[in-house]
Amino acid sequence: MFALALRSIRRRPGRFTATLLSAFLGAAIIMTFNSMHDTAGAKGVDSVSAETLSTAAGVVGGYGTLLVFFAVASTLTVNVRQRASEIELLRCSGATPAQIKRMVVGESVVVALVGALLAIGPAMLGGQALLDLFQDSGQVARSVDYSFGPVALMSGIDITLLASAGAAFLAVRRATHRRRSRGRGRKFFAYAALVLGGLSVCSTFAFSVSDAALMAPPAYGAILLSVGCALLSPKLLKGLLERLPLPGPSGWLAVRNMRERAAQLSGVLMPLILFTGMATATLYMQAVESDAIRASGLAKSVEDKNLETLNLTVVGIIVVFSLIMLINSLYAATTYRGGEFGRQRLAGATAGQVLGMVGVESLVVTATGVFFGTAAGLAGILPFTMVRTDGVLPGQGPGIWLGIVAAATAATFVTSLVTTRQTLRTPAVGAVAQAA
Repeated sequence: MFALALRSIRRRPGRFTATLLSAFLGAAIIMTFNSMHDTAGAKGVDSVSAETLSTAAGVVGGYGTLLVFFAVASTLTVNVRQRASEIELLRCSGATPAQIKRMVVGESVVVALVGALLAIGPAMLGGQALLDLFQDSGQVARSVDYSFGPVALMSGIDITLLASAGAAFLAVRRATHRRRSRGRGRKFFAYAALVLGGLSVCSTFAFSVSDAALMAPPAYGAILLSVGCALLSPKLLKGLLERLPLPGPSGWLAVRNMRERAAQLSGVLMPLILFTGMATATLYMQAVESDAIRASGLAKSVEDKNLETLNLTVVGIIVVFSLIMLINSLYAATTYRGGEFGRQRLAGATAGQVLGMVGVESLVVTATGVFFGTAAGLAGILPFTMVRTDGVLPGQGPGIWLGIVAAATAATFVTSLVTTRQTLRTPAVGAVAQAA
């Protein structure tokens, strides 16, 4: 089956482009930050610089691992779902579920390994730039030299391969096991994330204003709540669609299609919820912290600068990965619907109505993702603001949130509508024949 996997990659390289891109960027980010461990462990590095570098590597490395898994899982889920007929043909030809799993996992591991190897060069450049950033802000001494060693190399390759293999295994397991109980694991992890997130958020009130780790519980709580909502996105979307009447032909088509495709659309909702929740919580809490320090009349310490740099870097990682996940999922899912669009046009729908249907779907998905992501972010922001300041709501206003929503909306609408327009250029009869 491994030889079959290699032949599949050679014959259809375009299908694995999204997975390769996710693995490449994930490995680059992990290697970039874990190279700070190698730099901190070099000879002659003072304790303050070593602590700053190790903290950056540890915190962002954890976020990076989580986001790599979600990014690869999102693209692989779409990939495997589009290969349902191929997988069914293999089963009818005598292949067992275990053999199909080995084939898909083998494909994913090969693509991830290529992506990780390609990421070594950019990671070395990124690590040097990150060290320069720390040195320019005064958090690391100028005498510290950059080092890219075994910690960065092995962690980037190992984490990327493990995330790809695990995500591929879960994706193909859902495709080859048609049992009602297949969603139990997903529900367990979703509810566990929600419970742990709620406990982490509530633990914020156990800290005092002077505690250096005050931001950690609400930040981790918001992230876990975002993950829980993302895992429950199929159920959340179905519940919304049951109560959502939309007028007009495009609205009717959109609601009926989304009810049938709620599980597929969850691949788009996941990055939307993660992006909105994590970015909202982190940016607002950092803004509250910076304003509180400024109001006290004190200069930012090295620890404060380190925390601010980490938070802004984490948000950058979230933006990049979430948008890549979103664009990959939308592009693959919309391109795959060419046959569906062709059948709708043969049944009497105009190209404008199909395009309007996709626009309505994008609006509903965006609104749903932004709503639950904002709720998860607020769950972390409010306790932090209450402990850190005298108020309940942050005083920064809705500007940050509007910027986050604008980025999510633009990515969703531009990707889905542009891809749909390109797909509609194929004649309806030709699109249906290709799908068949």
